[in-house]
Amino acid sequence: MLWPPFSREARTAWEFPAEASAEPASRHEKWERSEVEAPAPTRSAPRQVIFMNRFFFPDHSATSQILTDLAFHLAGGEIDVRVVASQQRYDDPNAHLPEAESIDGVAIHRISTTRFGRSALIGRGFDYLSFYSSAFRSVLAWAKPGEVLVAKTDLPLLSVAAMHAAKRRGLHLVNWLQDLYPEVAAALGVPVVKGPLGRGLLQLRDASLRAADVNVVVGERMAEIVRKRGIAPERIRVIPNWCDDEEIQPLAPLDNPLRREWGLGDRFVVGYSGNLGRGHDVETVLAAAEHLRGDRRLCFLFIGGGQKCPELAHSVRARELDHLFRFLPYQERRVLRLSLGVPDVHLISLRPELEGLIVPSKLYGIAAAGRPIIAIAASDGEIAGLVRRHDCGIVVEPSEGELLANALRCLGTDTGRLAEMGHRARAMLDGHFTRRRAFKRWRGLVEEVLHNPNLVWG
Repeated sequence: MLWPPFSREARTAWEFPAEASAEPASRHEKWERSEVEAPAPTRSAPRQVIFMNRFFFPDHSATSQILTDLAFHLAGGEIDVRVVASQQRYDDPNAHLPEAESIDGVAIHRISTTRFGRSALIGRGFDYLSFYSSAFRSVLAWAKPGEVLVAKTDLPLLSVAAMHAAKRRGLHLVNWLQDLYPEVAAALGVPVVKGPLGRGLLQLRDASLRAADVNVVVGERMAEIVRKRGIAPERIRVIPNWCDDEEIQPLAPLDNPLRREWGLGDRFVVGYSGNLGRGHDVETVLAAAEHLRGDRRLCFLFIGGGQKCPELAHSVRARELDHLFRFLPYQERRVLRLSLGVPDVHLISLRPELEGLIVPSKLYGIAAAGRPIIAIAASDGEIAGLVRRHDCGIVVEPSEGELLANALRCLGTDTGRLAEMGHRARAMLDGHFTRRRAFKRWRGLVEEVLHNPNLVWG
């Protein structure tokens, strides 16, 4: 995702229009930490939670699926849940989802925005600004003092719009940080975030974090970065993302109907599932494929999309490696329990400069499916640490294509080792990263914010 180009004129959009007619967490809340009991609810307190995110059900993007899970869960527990989202879908910017509807007890408000699209940076910037402004006005129209406003990070800087809305309406602000912008954009070399503009955006973002009652991050490295930005430790909570681990269960490859349907038979399948974007490494995979060119049993299976997917497919054709690769579109969520079980081993990749700024959530689905993980990432990074600590896969540094090729040669002939690592991956998830555990933490946090009088805006 590229950063919007804020000119002097565009930045005036941040001057939003006038209003329309417990105990602190420990300094290091580890992923393995046990849940804290939430304060008892007060009947007279408002019990509405408002989520802001660009996408929501029925969209299948990662941020949408995580938000959809949590919103439906909270709505089933006597909490009034509303969602402010766009009318678009991640893979269909021309979609016009209904402006308002109620699904499983969740009231959805889908706002209109400009639709210049992703091809031009200036057009994308106007799309972003129109979403910020429309979401801000929507919340002002019906939110009541004392309610909770949860802002995710799609779009970037959404926390700034949420901060202004929370101040105007006397809401509790919770920022749910799936990634850290503008740091991600800077790490990816986006030019508009360099210099004074980049520093200004960082100051805006930090102000919104300081203004929040709580900032929820999805990893320990991310929590460390946020603390270093001057955010009080008691305003930071670590709640990892999740998958539907009750639906997704380990399934032997030969018992998987999709594997037969896709004609993969007894091939050794190395999978990648989900978005393949600018933060992911494909060069290491291509280098490994060059070393494995003659292995007709091997198959790299890429399921999903993203900016780098067409680039990878083009490189595969140019290098005449088509016989080693298969590309399939995103699968419906109901098929995920099968599609994640097709590969014998899964790839996760993250460029080292993005450590702590992004945590790949595909980790949880892979582990739920009981599959080993090959992490193409910094050896001292968070994902690498998990893989090593739980002995559920292999870590390969980016650019080590030959090492990856050798690892795949060994794993392809050692079904016993594959099975053991897959079993340990599922055990890691069951012990630390279940959806039930994450829901319990979120419910405890929401109850704490709703009923802690010390958190009311002054």
